This record gives sequence, structure tokens and C-alpha cells, in this order.
Amino acid sequence: MGIRDLLGFVSNDIAIDLGTANTLVYVKGKGIVLNEPSVVAVDRTNKKVLAVGREAKEMLGRTPTGVEAVRPLKDGVIADFEKTEELLRKFILKVLQNRRFLVRPRVIVSVPSGITEVEKRAVRDSAEHAGARDVYLVAEPIAAAIGVGLPVDKPTGNMVIDIGGGTTEIAVITLNGIVTDTSIRVGGDKMDDAIVQYVKRQYNLFIGEQTAEQIKLRIGSAFPMEEEMEMQIKGRDLIGGIPKTITVSSEEIRQTLQEPVSAIVEAVRESLEKTPPELASDIVDRGIVMTGGGSLLRGLGDLLSQETHLPIRVAEDALLCVVLGSGRILDNIDHYEKVLMT
Repeated sequence: MGIRDLLGFVSNDIAIDLGTANTLVYVKGKGIVLNEPSVVAVDRTNKKVLAVGREAKEMLGRTPTGVEAVRPLKDGVIADFEKTEELLRKFILKVLQNRRFLVRPRVIVSVPSGITEVEKRAVRDSAEHAGARDVYLVAEPIAAAIGVGLPVDKPTGNMVIDIGGGTTEIAVITLNGIVTDTSIRVGGDKMDDAIVQYVKRQYNLFIGEQTAEQIKLRIGSAFPMEEEMEMQIKGRDLIGGIPKTITVSSEEIRQTLQEPVSAIVEAVRESLEKTPPELASDIVDRGIVMTGGGSLLRGLGDLLSQETHLPIRVAEDALLCVVLGSGRILDNIDHYEKVLMT
């Protein structure tokens, strides 16, 4: 029995998928232990954090005057440094509260591939101030590819489309590196916002972002459906100022989502155009893998396949691919050292 066993030491290294919409945490040796919304509720008067995660998300659009519920990450990067730091601190403490440890954790954080040096520093500083000993960054598409099980260390082309809440990351990966990389700040949030604006413009009805997300999940699509659907939604009438219920159809919502969906299609085309021919031939054979919550939009894979004439599949557990990949890097950090950002 070693000294660590005698002291009851348990590895407390963690991997974090710090997303615009959700934050997931993987603890070495235990797997995914946390999956909560990236939302912070703050007292406006004294700036004290009242809640984070799921509890805070329930407050979005429902808080009294003195309380503010916000999402501190925007378009995949930190928009509010202090609130992000507090979010990370609360989550790190939550996952490690029942674990005995001697040293502060090493942390791997997945970030958009198009992140700037300033944004990298903000992520590192937030994680360090939240209690991390060492902070490593990994590009989301590489983490997603590893999470899916693609052979990123082999001399073959692997193409991944990772659609999150704030960004869409499209990358061709080979030999532990990104060869072509297209990152656009369009994702699930832009889709939700398009629905909010359409309902306001078409029906003079104001709805919140959570209602828009529910519409997208229940009847949203990127490709014509075999059986179209309808959904009743409730909001505030902008003319009368009173609550009102209307019915919207899946055809309407598909038209509404056309702009953000077209931006994703165009970004995929752009990435394919930049791909070297030898790797392009690998992609023809191997196809493209889609990950992230945005990839679950009905028919998006079918639309992209039609537009690119390439086989496209949505990964199993699409929402978990990035954190699972980050966790695999954490479990075998020496093997995956080359995929980490310097």
C-alpha cells in the first residue's frame, strides 16, 4: 500500500467542457459527474452569487428586481470574467466536496478553436482563481473527435462539426493537429434568438429564451419532415400587454431557422474547400461526424449531406463528446500531450 493509499488520496484532476449553454465536468477515475447550465444568479445590490447551474437557469426571465440571472459566456468565450470564475469555483467545489485531496486539481478546459490569446488567458485565469493548480486548454473539435473515438493521431483525415450553444467548430484533424479550421459564432443560441425575433415580428408576442429553446427542440427542423407538427406557445402580447397563447407550425420554425442553418452549411463548404486533396479523399471514404447539442436539430445532418454529397452521421451522446474527449486526454495526458494548446 502506497503513501497515497494510506492518506486516503484520490485523484482529483478534472476536465471541463465550459460551454455557452452548459458546463460538463469529468473527474479522473469517475467519469462525468456534473452537467448543468452555464448560468449564474446574482444579487444586484451586493453582487453576491445566489445560485449557479440548474437552479440559476430556472430563474432566467423570472427574477425579482433585485436579482439578476445571467449567462457569463457568450459565443463560446468569457463575456463576464468574475461571474465565470464564480461559476467554475462553485462547480469545482461541488464535484470535489466529497473527495479527500492533498493538492489543488489539474484542469483541462475545452475552448473554441478560434479563441484569441486574450480569451485563452481569461479562461486560464478563471480556472486558476477558481482553484486549479495547472490549467491546460484543448480545442473543442479535437476533444470531440477523441470523444467519438476517431484516430486523431493517425495520418488520416477526420472531419468534425461541433455545434454548441455559442459556436460551430468545423475542423479537419490528422496527426494530433488541426489542418483546416473554421469557427463561426453561430450555434443553438442564434437559433433560439431567431425564433424569439420571428414570434415578436409575426405575432407581436414576446417570449423568453427558454420558450424559444423548447420550440426548437420540439418542432424545430432544418429539413422537411415526413409529418409536420404544431405547438402552442404562451407569451406576452406586445400590443395589449396581457398573456396570450398562439399556435406555430414546424414549417414556420424551419423558415425561421434558415439564416443560422445556412451560415453553418456555408462554413462547412468553406472548410471543405480549404482541405488538402489527400485528406479530402479520406473524408469522402470516412464521412463527417457531427457533435454538440446543435447537431441534434432534426434533419440538419440530412441537409448537410445533401449540400456536400458526403456521408454525415450524428455521434451517439452528441452532447457529451467534448467532455468525454477531454476526459480521455486527462486519463492519458502523456499520450495526448500534442493536442493541448500551448
